[in-house]
Amino acid sequence: MELVVVGAEGASVVESIDALPDVGFVWCDCVYSDGPVWTAPVQRLTGIHVLDEHLRDAENVAHPSSFDSTNDYEIIVFRGLALRVEALDASDVIHVKTRPVVFFLFPRVLVTVRAPDSRLMASTRTRLMSAAGRARLPTQPEELMLRILNAMVDRYLELRQPLSAQLDRWQRQLLDTRRPFNDWYSLLEARREVRRLEDLCEEQLDALQEWRDERLEHSDGGGLSEVLLVRTSDIVEHIHRVRGHAQRLESSLENAVQLHFSATAYRTNEIVRALTAITAVFMPLTLITGIFGMNFEYIPWLHSRAGFWWTMGAMLALGVLMLLFLRAREVLSASALLGNRSARRRRRRKDASSVYD
Repeated sequence: MELVVVGAEGASVVESIDALPDVGFVWCDCVYSDGPVWTAPVQRLTGIHVLDEHLRDAENVAHPSSFDSTNDYEIIVFRGLALRVEALDASDVIHVKTRPVVFFLFPRVLVTVRAPDSRLMASTRTRLMSAAGRARLPTQPEELMLRILNAMVDRYLELRQPLSAQLDRWQRQLLDTRRPFNDWYSLLEARREVRRLEDLCEEQLDALQEWRDERLEHSDGGGLSEVLLVRTSDIVEHIHRVRGHAQRLESSLENAVQLHFSATAYRTNEIVRALTAITAVFMPLTLITGIFGMNFEYIPWLHSRAGFWWTMGAMLALGVLMLLFLRAREVLSASALLGNRSARRRRRRKDASSVYD
């Protein structure tokens, strides 16, 4: 647990404090393992007793984003990312790992309960005590909380690029005609993570909007200033952007799956059409060979020296006529006759010649 006094002259870390400063507020930064040790100095400063239910919520690492309040204080649970966005690999399934940061808002006191390895709180504390930070110090606990929340949401915005890269990889694999796609488990897992991100945004929006509405309803005593309202609206708008991006990713992923099945059905249909055409071509040829295979004593041309060649010529001509007939009726396409790659090369040569003409 660290106590930071934020005043008009700057911010400083103190070992203990018995009374609130004349100007400014106190920030009590704790980790999960500290437990309820922060309640004693907070009660000494504010005279407020924290409910046991809220203390249990602060120690619950699986608690969703939420908001609750009493007549004396407010509690906001906000889940932030627990991974390094810059270290993500788009070739693997990106798991959206989160952990809660709990904010207790008292009159002129802010308590944060977070993970011990959180770099955000350390950087915020360093910034407050730096020379640049003194130029724009927060004047109340709500402002500091909104700054921290804004930094947490910005990390979600950074997650958009690796998620988009992952979607591009799935789309290429789904629409690749040379390699059949069979990694459906990873695809469903990626889709589940995108939905989880969307659900996280919904919870965060509910928590922030409930806190803002609560403050606006009690604007006579502890309402929000115009600056804090603008900052809160910015955070809400950023969460909407993350949620909108997650929804677009899910929609694009579903469209890619539908395109995959459509392409597979089209290829299957082309194969069936080609096999049907081949059957139609060879059916009369099979009939001719079957006729000459009958065990009759006398069959015309059976003993003729040129009968074999006449029969082969007739069969060849009949096969060519059947191919031309099927091609004219568009039963056989160029891709079925020449192959997909040959047909594509033929179309490219045709397009190139039309351009030069």
